[in-house]
Amino acid sequence: AFTAEGRIVLENKALNSVPAEQRRIGLLFQDALLFPHLSVAENLKFGLVRTAGESRKDRDDRVEQALEAISLGGFGDRDPASLSGGQQSRIALMRLLLSEPQAILLDEPFSNLDMQLRGEIRAFTFDSIRAANIPALLVTHDLADAQAAGGKILAL
Repeated sequence: AFTAEGRIVLENKALNSVPAEQRRIGLLFQDALLFPHLSVAENLKFGLVRTAGESRKDRDDRVEQALEAISLGGFGDRDPASLSGGQQSRIALMRLLLSEPQAILLDEPFSNLDMQLRGEIRAFTFDSIRAANIPALLVTHDLADAQAAGGKILAL
């Protein structure tokens, strides 16, 4: 039997007793994992941190601003399946950022993308994470991904 021991600490606060959904650790996987039954806008709203007293229109405006920021303005009503792989990746990343995570785990997030798109989405992802000043841990088999992420690299 496997027994895991240890502590999960973020910003000097132990999180072991905090339920996983309340830890504010964002996850980004190789598949965009968008909800197929929701529109693009509804996928973004799912991650949106709600502010007390914020109206529905304010949330809609925040979602539209997010879409504009990732060059997908006007795509809110679309079905996620109608988007390209790169567009789906940007939606998944923006949904993650709208959740205002305290840390991010990226697990092979670019491995399903073709080479040209991979470089573009990789740069966009790391630029966005740096701009939001969020600590991130990248799991990858691709040295170019690790080098693009910058920071310290641990090779296993």
